Parts: sequence; C-alpha cells; structure tokens
Amino acid sequence: MDQPMGVMLCGHGSRSEAAVREFAVVADRLRERFPDWPVQHGYLEFADPVLRVGLDRLREAGAERILAVPGMLFAAGHAKNDIPSVLNTYQAEHGLKVDYGRELGVDPKMIKAAADRVQQALDRADAEHGELPNHEVCLVVIGRGASDPDANSNVAKIARMLWEGMGFGWCETGFSGVTFPLVEPCLEHVARLGYKRVVVFPYFLFTGILIDRIYGFTDRVAAANPEIQFVKAGYLNDHPLVVDTFAERVIEILEGQNVMNCAMCKYRAQVLGFEHDLGAPQASHHHHVEGQGASAPGSNVADCPLCDDFCTGACRVTADHDHQQHHHDHDHGHGDGHPHHHHAPYPHADHPLGPKSVLKKAGSD
Repeated sequence: MDQPMGVMLCGHGSRSEAAVREFAVVADRLRERFPDWPVQHGYLEFADPVLRVGLDRLREAGAERILAVPGMLFAAGHAKNDIPSVLNTYQAEHGLKVDYGRELGVDPKMIKAAADRVQQALDRADAEHGELPNHEVCLVVIGRGASDPDANSNVAKIARMLWEGMGFGWCETGFSGVTFPLVEPCLEHVARLGYKRVVVFPYFLFTGILIDRIYGFTDRVAAANPEIQFVKAGYLNDHPLVVDTFAERVIEILEGQNVMNCAMCKYRAQVLGFEHDLGAPQASHHHHVEGQGASAPGSNVADCPLCDDFCTGACRVTADHDHQQHHHDHDHGHGDGHPHHHHAPYPHADHPLGPKSVLKKAGSD
C-alpha cells in the first residue's frame, strides 16, 4: 500500500507582509492542484510558519512521505544547503520520508510566464506612447543576485531566451544585490545605448523591498533621461504557468525528471519564439555540403561574410539557394536517398543587428 503523502512548499521568507501573502497564495493554488494530498508551506526565516511547523502539520495530517519543493527560481545557497539541512534533520528526528525536488529553473513555462509579464508592459507602453517594434526596444532583466555563479548565469539565460524569443533590439542583465552589475549602473549603461524605450523586468517571484528598490532605481534613471521611455514590467507572482511549474516539480519527484539537455530543446519543447520547430523530424541537412570542403575538387565555394567559412549555397541565412529574406522554409526532394526535411524560418532573420547587418556590410565592401 502506498504511503500517505503530503506536499511541502519551502520558501525563504520576507519581512514584507505582501510577499508573505503572495507566497501563501501560491500554496493555495497548489492545494487546488493536489486535492487528495495535504499541502503546507513554510519559511526559513523572517516569516511564519517556519519550515518545521509546516512539516509538523503534514505529519499531523497523516503524511508518511513528504514531497518538498523549494519555492525559488534558481538553486543557490538556500535551495542547495539551507532547506535540505532542515528537511534532513526533520526526517531523521521523526522517521518519515522526505523527498526533495528541484527549483523552478530554466523552463519553457517559466519563460512563457515571463514573456507574458513583459508583453503586458509593452501593451501598456504602446497604449500610452504609441507602438514601437520590439527591435527598437531594449529589455533589462533584473535577477536577485547570488554568490553562486550558477544561479546568476541562469538569470542571463532567461534574459537571452526572452531577448531572442521576442526579438528585442538589445538586452542587458542586472542584479538587485550581491553580484554585478547592480540595477542603477546597469540602467545608466542602457541609457547610453540609444533606445527610445527600455523595459525593466524584475525576474522575481514575489514583491518586497528589492522590487521597490528596482522600481525606485528605474524612476531615478528615467528622471535623468526624460527622452527615454522607461517601462516597469510586473514580476511573476502567481502566474498560472508558475503554479504549473511548481506542480510539475512535485510530480517529477515521483516520476523522475529529464536530466538530459532536452528540457529546453526547441525541437522537444515549445520554446518562446521558436514554436514552429516543435516536433520537427530529426533529419540532417549537412549532406548538402558533404565533401565540399576547401580542397574538394570542383567545389563551388566562396568566402562567407557570416561565418568566416565557405559558402556552398546551402547556408540558412545567405540569399543563395532560394533563401531570400534569410528564410529557409522548404522541403528538398533530393532523389539521393536523403529524406525530405523542413526547416522553420528563423523568427528574427530580419533583426537589424543580426545576419542582415553583416550582409549589408559585405555588400558595401
């Protein structure tokens, strides 16, 4: 017979009452997802209930196995050390099983939730100031900041996924503390880039003093640069896709998780901006250039302005081989034993700072 189970959402805690309330709302949303299991939440510090109290409540409700997940975006010291220490001690003291899941991490659902928050800010700005294409907008993603470069690098990856997925003209990553660049110098740097609109997006789960500081620094830099529209995007909060990701972290404790690098593969997950690649067959297109290296007799090659290599007409971004506008959206009937295959067009092939800019330069030489 299966052990009675309970779910524990483990937070850091905040001195902000609003942040504590928002965290409790996410716990309520998880109760809706797991109606057959008791769900509790707790904090490491600054707020009640503390983790031990939440664990006590689950044990009193009859749970003999607890599925615990960190209520955090990325794994740094709190998720890697502090929470496991509390859970392991509690497990040893009370003789019940506590399984610990992973953080929210870099996940397609989290990126989509972030994109929704950014798009809401863009829509407000368009309504107030008139529409601007995204390639004329600079995105600034602000993370919490940690002494763990692994967590900091994940903020940068989220920023890049939003940048490329939504086609912004430029993107910078800053942090509210601990590491660099901090918010104000990051925004001061961005103000010199020449963009008419800057969207500042705090990649945070909940409100609190750090959110207030991020918006405060935004106001300060905006006042010093009145010619630029500084737009403040909302943080993630209880976006449905955030709750979905928390629920998935609980379930994968039971079912196992994908530990290969396929979680963010655009062919296996619906990645922002690259939805057309989802489910594409695994068919190589490199047979176009087999044997056509620099020394291949009779090869028709030319220097490529994009990659410092040779061009055979099979490149996905040059104008040859029916690639006008840098699109590559066709099937090949090769008659040579190779399967038909299809490449979705790169969604931002016309980005003014992308391949288009290099081809323009090459054409002027």
